[in-house]
Amino acid sequence: MAGEPKKILIIKPSALGDIVPALPAITVLKRSFPQARISWLIRPEYAELLRGHPDLDEVILFDRRLLGKSWYSPRAFAELLRLMRRLREGWFDLVFDFQGLFRTGFLGWVSGSNKRFGMMQAREFSHFFYTHKIPQDYSCVHLVDYYLQMVAAAGAQKGIPEFKLPEDAAANEAVKKLLAGQGVRPGNYAVLVPGAARENKRWPIERFAKLAERIGSQSGWSIVATGSEEEKGYIDTLRNIAGVGIVNLAGQTSIAELIALLRGASLVVSNDTGPGHIAAALGVPIVMIFGPTNPMRVCPYNRPECALAIEPDKRGLKADSYDPKHDIRHITVEQVFENVRQQMENPNCHPERSEGSGQEK
Repeated sequence: MAGEPKKILIIKPSALGDIVPALPAITVLKRSFPQARISWLIRPEYAELLRGHPDLDEVILFDRRLLGKSWYSPRAFAELLRLMRRLREGWFDLVFDFQGLFRTGFLGWVSGSNKRFGMMQAREFSHFFYTHKIPQDYSCVHLVDYYLQMVAAAGAQKGIPEFKLPEDAAANEAVKKLLAGQGVRPGNYAVLVPGAARENKRWPIERFAKLAERIGSQSGWSIVATGSEEEKGYIDTLRNIAGVGIVNLAGQTSIAELIALLRGASLVVSNDTGPGHIAAALGVPIVMIFGPTNPMRVCPYNRPECALAIEPDKRGLKADSYDPKHDIRHITVEQVFENVRQQMENPNCHPERSEGSGQEK
């Protein structure tokens, strides 16, 4: 059809859990504009999350660590110029900045596209770089819906959101061997994700230990904990204080292997952090524990009952709450385990799991 975009750029460099809610936008754009070439600007350490996505044509790497040195490193400055030239020569008809920071707004502007969409309330004055500023209201509190609102403003047709995550045979086999080496049977384990980037998003480790004991005694499942390499010591603390065996896989999986690990879990209990959002996108039974983060923005999509927080539906549109009553430490082991018990006993508490497309509405 004449006038349809031929080249589309999505800018969402990081982080792992923040990228996941933007995934349905790829499929909606491809469904609406099947002839368009869709590119995604992302940091190298997260690019594996997009590998093999059937609706994505190109991944453009944004090495923030290197480019941050461009003001004093000739190599970094040359790389920045290369990236800017690559964006300029992309001739993008549509650009969507889902990050909302000065640097991402600037890179969208550098592309030269005449249609640059971003969040009206974007930070660091990045909205000055947009030609179209999309407001967020109560019809699109959840980020999945907000991103789809943004692409709809560019003419895309809203549809059923799909989370397409890579399923890699080699990663599946690697995880099987990893679990077997720890005496964990496939499909007979719960995954705990006790870490998070910010301290105020971490449910107390002592409570994770008590929860692990209760899950282990009630289900007979093995308990596996995962996180980044930097969280390995934190999870060792969990192992030391829990009265049940816990397998520490922090830092031992690639992103594809992490997806395989979570896809095979009987249950996931997570703070508001990357692995938890991946598990939610996969449609596995999950309990996500929230502190200051507004759960209605990022909870498992269409499964608000899987989010545990103080006043989860009374925080408006703000991303974070500074009200002390929303402190994650106010959430008890009993509250979390009650939610876990519902997941364990009620198969209708979560949607059917789809191997190929992740979570379905």
